[in-house]
Amino acid sequence: MKFGKVDNPDEIDFKLPADAAANKALLGEAKKQDHPNIYIGCAKWNKADLKSFYPKGTKDELAYYATQFNSIELNATFYNNFPVETIESWYNKTPEGFRFFPKLHQGISHWKRLKEAKEQTDIFLDGIAHLQEKLGMLFLQMPDNFGPKNWENLKAYLEDWPSGFPLALELRHTGWYDGSWDSEQLYTVLEKKNISHIITDSAGRRDLLHMRLTTPTAFVRYNGANVDSDYTRLDDWFERLEQWTKEGIENIYFFVHQNHEEASPLLSAYLIKMFNDKLGMSLKIPHDPNSEKQKTLFDGK
Repeated sequence: MKFGKVDNPDEIDFKLPADAAANKALLGEAKKQDHPNIYIGCAKWNKADLKSFYPKGTKDELAYYATQFNSIELNATFYNNFPVETIESWYNKTPEGFRFFPKLHQGISHWKRLKEAKEQTDIFLDGIAHLQEKLGMLFLQMPDNFGPKNWENLKAYLEDWPSGFPLALELRHTGWYDGSWDSEQLYTVLEKKNISHIITDSAGRRDLLHMRLTTPTAFVRYNGANVDSDYTRLDDWFERLEQWTKEGIENIYFFVHQNHEEASPLLSAYLIKMFNDKLGMSLKIPHDPNSEKQKTLFDGK
């Protein structure tokens, strides 16, 4: 994970921005429910990246991962259009209630840059539809050099997006958020199309961190820095998510990334435990094969 990587995380102000003024009214119109649907997980299940997470002798990483987490942010689909048989195998290896959150293929977002991308989009959706009810939400990540000058292309693509596939959007150009462009144009289209606005919290890209929701869904991509402050940052995130829960948020999708991914399950487990302890949720806390490490983590925080 190179995006937002820094060499001096201790010198960064990780304070979250104030809540967006529009959020309270938006959440006030959400469906009333006892508690939000909460999905917390990692970005990948590859054993090479999460080698300390899997018990010795694990033969199928996804099957084991799905016994510990209720979701996965599926970055692999950004790099490959997988055959239907592979997608169906993901479905069959995971339990009822598990959810996948696949990233749209780079051919759509980075190569075509959304222009004349209908054929590529249809091919992608035809395949990913085989996840059936385990498809949580797709997300479209645009490259760093895709800024407001590309607004008309983005708008056209979003307005043509099929409503049967839940979608979230991640933008990585500062111009969308620095006040140099009227961002209300973007929010209006996202709200109209019921497309969620991804919140990207990365150590080295504080310029992209916003708090503007466009649906009653908080989709957060959290990039840690492999330092102790990763946990205190999660404390702050829990407070914000708790606030949104009280105001009526319907869905919380929170995915943890690390430069060294071995820490991702521990960070995810830490956040899950806060939801259980402080909001009375009953989410499964992922097991750490090194139980003493897990005990130390929770006793010391």
